Amino acid sequence: MEDIPVKRCNFGGNIGRMRTKKSILLPVAGKVLAVLGENIKLARRRRKLTELQVAERAGIARSTLQLIEKGNPGVAMSSYLQVLFVLGLERDLLKVAADDPLGRKLQDAGLLKRR
Repeated sequence: MEDIPVKRCNFGGNIGRMRTKKSILLPVAGKVLAVLGENIKLARRRRKLTELQVAERAGIARSTLQLIEKGNPGVAMSSYLQVLFVLGLERDLLKVAADDPLGRKLQDAGLLKRR
């Protein structure tokens, strides 16, 4: 009998690691994330908290916090949120898109159209 070849999975040495798709951002979006990261870092420092303290309280790795403070787009939004909770800034997220003048103008323009 002939040996039947068996296909083996090749993980390239990354067993246990998920391959992630790299986020492609517009330059302005990257700048926004960088500013957000810097603001988070400043908020942490104002509270005199170390990276390790915030990371432990947020339930993330210290390296993840460092990526957040750099504005890395590959970090899950939930990790950003956990850090904001630790710093007492979670309510700031509720302000995002709360006041939407452009959206209201577009909506009003649509309401004025004749059918």
